[in-house]
Amino acid sequence: MTAQSVRLSAAESALDPAVAARLKRDADGLVCAVVQSRAGEVLMVGWMDDEALHRTLTTGRGTYWSRSRQEYWVKGGTSGHVQHVHEVRLDCDGDAVLVVVDQEGPACHTGTRTCFDTDVLLAGDGA
Repeated sequence: MTAQSVRLSAAESALDPAVAARLKRDADGLVCAVVQSRAGEVLMVGWMDDEALHRTLTTGRGTYWSRSRQEYWVKGGTSGHVQHVHEVRLDCDGDAVLVVVDQEGPACHTGTRTCFDTDVLLAGDGA
C-alpha cells in the first residue's frame, strides 16, 4: 500500500477548519466536485474528501479521491491532461464544490473533451 492510497480522515487533513466545518459530506466522507472550464463548459464530476480539497486549494491542480481505486489522484498525473485550477467555490448547502479549471486535453477518461458529450437525453429546440 502506498502513501497515496491511505485516505486521511477529516481530522488529519490540513484543510482550513472553517472550510471543513461548512462541508456536508456523504456517508463516505466525500463531497461532489463539479469541474467546469473557465469558458463555462461542464467537463466532469469527481469526488473530494477534506484532504483532496486541501491539495487542490494549495497546489492549484485538480486532486480527487478515486472511489474505485481507493486512492488520491491528480488529474493529468498519468495522462498529461492537467487541470490548472483557477477557482473553487462551495455551494450554498456545502455538499458540492465547483472547480473552475483550464483543462489541457480531454477531461474524460474515455478521451473526449467532456464526460457529458456522449449521451444527450434531452436537447432543447433552440427556443
